[in-house]
This record gives sequence, C-alpha cells and structure tokens, in this order.
Amino acid sequence: MNTNSLETAMKEIKAIIQPHMLSKVMRALHELPHFPGVTVTPVRGQGRGRGAGGAFKVTEDGIDYHNKVMLDVYCSETKAGEIAETILKAAHTGLEGDGLIVVADIDRVSRIRTGEVQDRAV
Repeated sequence: MNTNSLETAMKEIKAIIQPHMLSKVMRALHELPHFPGVTVTPVRGQGRGRGAGGAFKVTEDGIDYHNKVMLDVYCSETKAGEIAETILKAAHTGLEGDGLIVVADIDRVSRIRTGEVQDRAV
C-alpha cells in the first residue's frame, strides 16, 4: 500500500444544478487542464420553501420536490476555486433554482486500488 504524505490540503465540492445544465457543466469541467473527475447523482429537493424569494407548493404528498443533479468533486485546495467557479459559470441561467455549490475541507482521500492518498488519489 502506498503511504503518500497527507500534506496536500483537499477539498470536496458539492454542486446541485439543474439537470438540463449537466452537459454544459461537464464540457466546461473537461476543458480544465487538471480536472480530477466527478460523481454525478440524480437528486430531488426543495429550495427555500415559504421564505423570502422561495416558493412552496402544497401537493397531495405535502411538498413539491424538484429534480436536480448533484456533482461531487474531490480535489486539491489549489484547484478547488477554479473548479467551483467553472461550475458556477456553466450552470448559471439567472433563474430561480439554478442550484448551489458547497466547498468543504476533506481530511483524507484514498484510492482503494493503489493506496494513493490526497491529490495523487484523484
């Protein structure tokens, strides 16, 4: 097992976007010189609800959920800003429901097959 140093600070980027923007976002991400990859998951959710600027629609189930796509990207701290900005620009329509991007610290990333850790793992 490879025991690489854990010196490289890592980030997790979670982006919830409109499903119809996925192709545009993926094309933009693949244009980056060192894009580490992405996990894409179909998700459903409800935004701000009854708060200012939000919408709440009662249905027989109680809440009207909206279909979205969630992207998960793990990358070095040095690449996180560029990746998050690329997603923001590519997913932006200016309409309600464009989505959300969250960038968080990650303690450790390990590639199961090789044992590589941190930036070498992605």
